[in-house]
Amino acid sequence: MSQKIRISPVTRINGFWNIEVQVDGGVITDAWSSGIFFRGFEEILKGRDPRDAAYLTERICGICSTAHAIASSMAIEDALKVKIPKNAVLLRNLSFGADLLQNHIRHFYLLSILDFVRGPDMPPFIPRYESDYRLSRPETDRFIDSYRQHFEVARLTHEMVTVFGGKAPHQHGITAGGFTSLPTADKIQKFMGMLDLVGEFINDKLIPDVELLARRYEDYYRIGRGYGNLLAYGNFALAGRPGEFVMPFGVYSGGKFEKFDFAKIREHVHRSWFMQDQPRYPGEGSTEPAPDKEDAYSWVKAPRYDGKPFETGPISHLWMSGDYRRGISTMDRIMARVLEAKIVADLMRQWLKELQIGQPVFQPFEMPDREVEGLGFSGAMRGALAHWVRFKGKRILHYQIVTPSAWYCSPRDMHGIRGPIEEALVGTPIADRANPIEIGRVARAFDPCLACAVHLIDLKGKNRAAGRV
Repeated sequence: MSQKIRISPVTRINGFWNIEVQVDGGVITDAWSSGIFFRGFEEILKGRDPRDAAYLTERICGICSTAHAIASSMAIEDALKVKIPKNAVLLRNLSFGADLLQNHIRHFYLLSILDFVRGPDMPPFIPRYESDYRLSRPETDRFIDSYRQHFEVARLTHEMVTVFGGKAPHQHGITAGGFTSLPTADKIQKFMGMLDLVGEFINDKLIPDVELLARRYEDYYRIGRGYGNLLAYGNFALAGRPGEFVMPFGVYSGGKFEKFDFAKIREHVHRSWFMQDQPRYPGEGSTEPAPDKEDAYSWVKAPRYDGKPFETGPISHLWMSGDYRRGISTMDRIMARVLEAKIVADLMRQWLKELQIGQPVFQPFEMPDREVEGLGFSGAMRGALAHWVRFKGKRILHYQIVTPSAWYCSPRDMHGIRGPIEEALVGTPIADRANPIEIGRVARAFDPCLACAVHLIDLKGKNRAAGRV
């Protein structure tokens, strides 16, 4: 019997998201991913001082705010050809690294494992799906104990952001030209002490927990495979080596690696609630909302690279660096995110040692009278994030953002090709249609953030209030 299952909104993610699947013979045969609200950050940025962009774009998401600050600052620096000091690179890496640890630890325990682990019979663990929980009682108790401990660890990672960035979320350290605070011996020591505690939790709890989860749910290495196309931007700049990154740019498609080229990115809106004739490069895109558009079903655009859908995120980062190439599936995505947390925590210790007390953290620059444009990027917590900006003097003329979640939460494109999560869901077995727990397992493994993915921009300068569209 054929049946459609609709989950709206999907819980335990950032933002509002619908998933609808077609189930035939106990298997998902089709899927639709829908971002159900839009936000106006790109519209808000028009007319603003470009130097404010880093702080404004941080408000897109409280989970990955440092990634937006880095991408925005890099876009301004690219437009003005500004080279920031080595200390600034290291401080950005440390602030971003702390936020990444916060995201990865929180995703595993708060957002993901309750699809696999039966929580206590009390809120917020109930109501829940009652299907396919495989851990023994002692193993379940171990996970719930780690779940409770992770809140303190996540708090520590946010405190780490504040050491150099002043506050969290939406830190004030990362800015165009470098960083706003100087490294001092006491700050370095404080940061290291907290990092040691977080690293201890990763090694003693997070790694053993994900290994146990993978053993009990080994079949999820074969579920949620999707297209197998991976895309990664350079992540964590190497201080003193411009253009080089700890985790490199890369494209993996059809079992082959390719050199990455930003010029091959196009955004499709054929099934999105926007007006547009043809797919466009983000730096040249023009978008107008069309909430009554026939056949559209999402406020998320459909980014494509060289005409193909790609997923991104920790599995892409580690695939390009060679640190993880077991496979591309639901469990592989979870494993790669945990492994990336350990790798970054270890790198942060070295970055702290490389900081030079008394050395500059900021490169002054002048705002130009001519029109300039720039591109900034970050691997971000969830993968490929890029900001495109065009400005003149102290006024932004155009701003465009393509987020990681737009890459994999996208709807179908103009050719009817499904987005990465839609494709990953196809083929997933559903044991009990009344308790379709498998849908959440596959979807949440991507760590979707619909707060980042949906957006509104109108290059013609029209004022469109949210209540009018």
